[in-house]
Amino acid sequence: MAIEMRLLGRTGVQVSNICLGAMMFGMRTEPEDSYVIIDRAIESGVNFIDTANVYSRGRSETITGEALKRNGKRDRIVLATKFHGAMDDEDPNNRGASRRHIIAACEASLKRLKTDYIDLYQIHRPRSDTAIDETLRALDDLIHQGKVRYIGTSTFAAWQFVESLWASEKHGLNRFICEQQPYNLLDRRVERELHPMAQTYGVATIPWSPLAGGLLTGKYRRGEEPPEGTRYANMNPMQRRRFNERIFDVIEGLLPLAEEKGCPMSQFALAWCMAQPGVTSPIIGPRTLSQLDDNLQAADVVFTPEDFAAVDEVIPPGQMVAPFYQADFGPHRFRI
Repeated sequence: MAIEMRLLGRTGVQVSNICLGAMMFGMRTEPEDSYVIIDRAIESGVNFIDTANVYSRGRSETITGEALKRNGKRDRIVLATKFHGAMDDEDPNNRGASRRHIIAACEASLKRLKTDYIDLYQIHRPRSDTAIDETLRALDDLIHQGKVRYIGTSTFAAWQFVESLWASEKHGLNRFICEQQPYNLLDRRVERELHPMAQTYGVATIPWSPLAGGLLTGKYRRGEEPPEGTRYANMNPMQRRRFNERIFDVIEGLLPLAEEKGCPMSQFALAWCMAQPGVTSPIIGPRTLSQLDDNLQAADVVFTPEDFAAVDEVIPPGQMVAPFYQADFGPHRFRI
């Protein structure tokens, strides 16, 4: 299996070109099955694992920490987690990007992950009501304390990320080194501004939902109800916006291209994402061991210039048929 290492932005840290996302652990995947998935991923060459405190309200972090304790591989893993989401339905301060919440959230994540340090600590979403320098100062303190190695963002707009770089420069604070963004063959809008910005400033890009939440696995067909047990079988409002007729124009256009490659649609879509300029490591979110094995084989799929051109005919660069990218622009933004 052709798992390769890529630099995490300008840090010098090397991460696998597939990142194991842990969102399913504790939600749809039981702990023992999760341990097996984590072990298999590491054995296959994956050294990058991403979770978040809000995933199953801490269960994902707990399971991930226990798995790394059991296999003794913590030191060789680049372990990433995130803060921002609500961890308490009643306390309005147990969420967000304030110093108060960040310090408390980090301490809680360290305990759940059973580790002394977090390799990559990320803000899960931009926060328009919190000054970016407050967020950066708290994260900078955690770095100086040795509790966090690097910091990053998720679903920031290009201007929001550049604003953070300006604030870091002005105040002498550690800067964000990476951005997680939704990026897949149904939503390519980040190619317009975010990806050029990232390449300009040496920012690692770690796409989430490279399989469009499962829409690009080949299991969904026009005119048919989503199969029972799949993510779209009981759609929430956000999923309904994504599950529309236009996606099938793209899916049906891509299926013959995947067949020519001799690979399933899932591997085709993931390999395409991995091969895009500036992409560091797409995040996969397997629910089962078989899904992990399928995703890992995408590392063996090679794209040619002709393949890229054929894809662009089906879904042009920068275009979207299902909405995934949504940064928080908010009604206001405190300036520095």
